[in-house]
Amino acid sequence: MNIKKKNLLISACLLGIACRYDGRSLPLAQYDLDCLINHFTLIPFCPEQLGGLPTPRIPAEIQVDGRIRNAEGKDISPNFHRGAEAALLIARIGQSDLALMKSLSPSCGKPEIYDGTFRKITVPGKGITVKYFDREGIKVYNEHEIEILIKENGNV
Repeated sequence: MNIKKKNLLISACLLGIACRYDGRSLPLAQYDLDCLINHFTLIPFCPEQLGGLPTPRIPAEIQVDGRIRNAEGKDISPNFHRGAEAALLIARIGQSDLALMKSLSPSCGKPEIYDGTFRKITVPGKGITVKYFDREGIKVYNEHEIEILIKENGNV
């Protein structure tokens, strides 16, 4: 009997795709990746690239006023919102209501993000794409919650 796997949106950097601000990736351990592949059909995406930002790019953080500025002070909020909207479109096309995203990112972070001072200080909060996903009922997990994700949603 074939059980249809659920589709899982996943931050591309977690799959080893060099799309982070620093031009690198932060791939999951092979064991975690194998577990995810056994339970889900993976749909990679990077909201920041989808929003038109280059790789590599100047680091960005969400400011107290909700805007996203890079370390040079440039407001790049429109890129983050475009990327979140494109990610929502991918979720709809992929018929996915689940996402695994990179913690601390101004797009993908949850339950903490950087505080906007570029001093590596974290505060409770969510990235822009996570906020969009929350509004649409897409359940978001981070790379430290893989076991919970599989337990709550796995099909094998």
